[in-house]
Amino acid sequence: MDVSIVIPLYNEKDSLKELTERVISQLKLLKKKYEIIFIDDGSRDGSFDILLELKKQYTEIRIIRFRKNFGKSAALSEGFKRANGEMVITMDADLQDDPAEIPGFIKKLESGLDLVSGWKKKRHDPISKTVPSKLFNLATRILTGIKIHDFNCGIKAYRKAVIKAIPVYGELHRYLPVLAHWQGFKVGEIIVQHHARKFGKTKFGFRRFLSGFFDLLTVLFITRYGQKPLHLFGFVGLLSMFLGFSISLYLTILWFQGHGIGQRPLLFLGVLLVIVGVQSFTLGFIGEMLTSTRDESFECSIQDEIN
Repeated sequence: MDVSIVIPLYNEKDSLKELTERVISQLKLLKKKYEIIFIDDGSRDGSFDILLELKKQYTEIRIIRFRKNFGKSAALSEGFKRANGEMVITMDADLQDDPAEIPGFIKKLESGLDLVSGWKKKRHDPISKTVPSKLFNLATRILTGIKIHDFNCGIKAYRKAVIKAIPVYGELHRYLPVLAHWQGFKVGEIIVQHHARKFGKTKFGFRRFLSGFFDLLTVLFITRYGQKPLHLFGFVGLLSMFLGFSISLYLTILWFQGHGIGQRPLLFLGVLLVIVGVQSFTLGFIGEMLTSTRDESFECSIQDEIN
């Protein structure tokens, strides 16, 4: 299989027929073996019935159905597991991603990149969606150092090795370029055309905004300290113990001078800081022990073995 198109969806019945026809028309022009994997993420609007009808017409279609809505990351993760193509392209099912961009993504992969992210330079979304997205993209660029403008763009292209090496859970689907870059893969982007939503309504909300923030912290920890947790927890532990011992030393000097310190809040703060410092240091050592063994994700990141 040359190309796998992975499309997660949730209540998008009105767009599925047109989307499928446009995707297949592009793939036929490429003259490559392909498959289209739809992941129905617990739709309740009849999307699954539409997919069944489309599968009767197009044998290249594969369908995965979730019993309930688990989110985009879970849908992509399952789609990646089932994908057989050497190149995998993801896109949203709402027709805001243009299937005509598929050849451009494949050309970029064939030029040597491992992951290509789309950049919706001109967006057709409400301000409630565009402003948070710009803030997230700016923060991610600054904190990760990866010069990509649109981390959360739905249309992306991956080599098979990439999707097998990076974990996808929570809301981490928006940070896959960061995780891929950390694994040593070559990451790039291309400008894509973005369309206004034709059917249905956006699934974006404040909850996703908050989840994305927490997942950014997760990504930063994984990429910077995932293999050296003691560097983070050890620093926090040393700083906490230093402050705790400094406070205790100050109170000890006061005690020798005849001042009472038994009821001073500063005493309890000093003891607390020492305890927190010891615990943080211990947590860092435990993390180092857990990462000392080579896990499966590291094995997947090995490019080749030379004998």
